[in-house]
Amino acid sequence: MPFSFLSLALAATLAVASPPPEPVDAAPAIFQDGETFRDMDRNGRLDPYEDHRLDADRRVADLLSRMTLEEKAGAVMHGTAPTPQSVRGGVGVAETYDVARFETLNRQRHISSVITCLSAAPDVLAAQNNALQRVASGSRLGIPVTISTDPRNHFQRTDGASLAALGFSQWPEPLGLAALDDAEIVRRFGDAARQEYRAVGIHMALSPQADLATEPRWSRINGTFGEDPARTGRMVQAYVVGFQGAADGLRPDGVAAVVKHWVGYGAAPEGWDGHNYYGRFSRLGDTELATHIQPFLGAFAAGVAGVMPTYNILQGVTLDGAPIEPVGAGFNHGLLTTLLRDRYGFKGLVVSDWAITNDCGDNCRMGATPHGFGDIAMPWGVEDLTETERFAKGMNAGVDQFGGTEQTDRMVEAVHQGLVPEARLDQAVSRVLRLKFELGLFDHPFVDPAAATRMLADPARQAMADDVQRRAMVMLENRLPAPVSPGAPVYLHGVAPEAARAAGLIPVDTPEGADIALFRLAAPFETPHPNFFFGSRQHEGALDFPVDDPALADLRRAAAATPTIVSVYLDRPAVLTSLKPLASVLIGEFGASDAAVLDVAMGRTHAEGRLPFALPASMDQVRAQDPARPDDLGALLYPLGYAWMGQAGAHQSSSRSK
Repeated sequence: MPFSFLSLALAATLAVASPPPEPVDAAPAIFQDGETFRDMDRNGRLDPYEDHRLDADRRVADLLSRMTLEEKAGAVMHGTAPTPQSVRGGVGVAETYDVARFETLNRQRHISSVITCLSAAPDVLAAQNNALQRVASGSRLGIPVTISTDPRNHFQRTDGASLAALGFSQWPEPLGLAALDDAEIVRRFGDAARQEYRAVGIHMALSPQADLATEPRWSRINGTFGEDPARTGRMVQAYVVGFQGAADGLRPDGVAAVVKHWVGYGAAPEGWDGHNYYGRFSRLGDTELATHIQPFLGAFAAGVAGVMPTYNILQGVTLDGAPIEPVGAGFNHGLLTTLLRDRYGFKGLVVSDWAITNDCGDNCRMGATPHGFGDIAMPWGVEDLTETERFAKGMNAGVDQFGGTEQTDRMVEAVHQGLVPEARLDQAVSRVLRLKFELGLFDHPFVDPAAATRMLADPARQAMADDVQRRAMVMLENRLPAPVSPGAPVYLHGVAPEAARAAGLIPVDTPEGADIALFRLAAPFETPHPNFFFGSRQHEGALDFPVDDPALADLRRAAAATPTIVSVYLDRPAVLTSLKPLASVLIGEFGASDAAVLDVAMGRTHAEGRLPFALPASMDQVRAQDPARPDDLGALLYPLGYAWMGQAGAHQSSSRSK
């Protein structure tokens, strides 16, 4: 990517429409032996950590030796890049950063790793990330910022899990990629996202999810690759290779992938999620734990840079013959050191999930009144420890960096009180710094906003994603005698009329006046925990359509008058029993535009996907299954791996690894 030490422009943070001239890098240039270096500590000489000719080990050791305890404590925090809207623990979605607040975090707390929650045009996002790097380049040692993000190349946007794909190529959810079960497509997706991330100045992907979708009601299924351990492992490995840029580790122009959530997150009784106090447990035995570990092996084989532990407390698991400690994985020495480090040999960075060190008071636990950002906390199993004790327990368990916090004073206290050996802190800081060096951030921290615009505006990028949107759908039923012809009058539910017109159809107001009715529906959900911050935003509860559902009533009316094509967004394994007899064509999709759905519905392109999870026939089956075991629902409406194959093979599913 283009870079100049002397003339790089940084975007203004106050007036996006007409930015003033941008300042230069705060690190002066040093010219030595015919090469140019950044004088990051501005002492007028080339120090080993500034010398890009040296290997990462030497540079890390030199920089670590120069850092104060307070600077080391800042390195093991992974904060949130502040925005004008954000508060403690907040998601902070906005178009600009509060750069002055970041400067305070960087100078006073030495924060040099942050998650970005900006949703902005590519050039604006690039310029804003440059503004953070400009601040960091003026710090005592000039340590650059590692900027991370939740997924932002998909359709679903959920606070704390994903962001809108503004300006980025928009692909199906990981479930859609899994439906194609094509590792090369997943690698190409990861490679496209890698280029887009680095163009705008993002260096770390807080993904992929290697969690297994073994509990159909779980609210995080849309970010997984389904319930088949073997398929998920293949997809996870390809994802990491695509993002990191190589088959065996991280390239300098790659994006550091952080695979999550180690381990057993998907084995959630009743589907309650671990972001919430009521969902803090996973329940599984040792055999099931081995099944949930299997997909992570693909990430390890690809040299994944980071691992994020689950929030959950694992119930029923033993290690070396003894029950595992009943604390969340971010505090669990058995899971992070005995299992992850020692047994599976992971050498990279362990980044905790967000806010595990925060206090969780009565309202955080009980949800008596609606939660705000200040109620966000997930210290499961260690609720009664002090914050300093939580930091110590997490680091001694194996966490290298704490997500969603900037409380460096707590880590300093933990060292001063003898709760954390400074040698353990140095080990963690070394892993944080190594990633920065491997990503090339010390030598090239800035990006070109104009180049970011050009790259992300390339229509070929979205054309590739559009093709995968169409192919990733799953044809569940097709009893329509002939494809829908252009010029046909169509009754629409959940489809934009302009999209139908662009496809050559004529929208009409009633199904009685239509040749075909086209419905776009979403998997049902409930909100049984409206006072909890995440529970109020997540899709929980029953998977079947209520008998009085307005969309189902409209579909019944339409089916009585004309053939129907029904597309269902499957962020969870919906019970489609009530829809099946009403639909002439039934399609499962995992993130697609109206145009993509219309192309498949009209037979212009073919759905090639196969279900990445089974679809139950009833909620009774769901309630009876084991949340830790894949593919155990019994008699099914549609099995794992299913795709409609014509009348002769309408109930065939693909062979698969078990």
